[in-house]
Amino acid sequence: MRLVTVAHGTRHEPGNDVARELTAAAALRLGMPGVAAFVELASPLLSSVLDSDEPSVVVPLLLSTGYHVREDLVVVAGRALGPDPLLAAAQVARLVSADARPSAPLVMVAAGSRDPAAARDLMLATALLSDAWGGPVRLATLGGLGRRPSEVVRPGDAVTPYLLAAGFFATRTREESLAAGAELVADVIGPHDRVVDLVVARAVELLAARRSA
Repeated sequence: MRLVTVAHGTRHEPGNDVARELTAAAALRLGMPGVAAFVELASPLLSSVLDSDEPSVVVPLLLSTGYHVREDLVVVAGRALGPDPLLAAAQVARLVSADARPSAPLVMVAAGSRDPAAARDLMLATALLSDAWGGPVRLATLGGLGRRPSEVVRPGDAVTPYLLAAGFFATRTREESLAAGAELVADVIGPHDRVVDLVVARAVELLAARRSA
């Protein structure tokens, strides 16, 4: 048995490295080989990885449901990573590292989607982050449904990207938030230990389902 994770993929190679680092850490904890695969723009593609007959447990490295989970990953039994309290905990840790004031008004910026199911996931992720942060959190999206950072971010706000890795969306989040007056923009979630915990938990769920099937 091996762990296969699947991320969207990006032309920004350090972003793909986050998926590889998360996969390696989770596979080590699970005591099995691990392979990071991608839907597009990076290698190896999920389709080529699953061409092998090797038994696999497949965990999407996607933060919400939507097109990629329902259409591209129809072979995948695992659900999206988010929303989840462990992701919120990782975001709070990134905010603390960025010296965000505990009382600072907070905005979460996500890539966004036109899918209503993804929008519901983002609302729940915002609520979970509010609980972890201990204060209100407003949501902005870079595309799809919802309001843009220029409409949500106010002078003095702290901003947390609801993104796993650096790249195009992270750069836009920083630029648009700072232009709107944000006091600071925290780092992306990245290969945080709480995210590794979450990948391991998703894999354990799938392994238990296989054994009971």
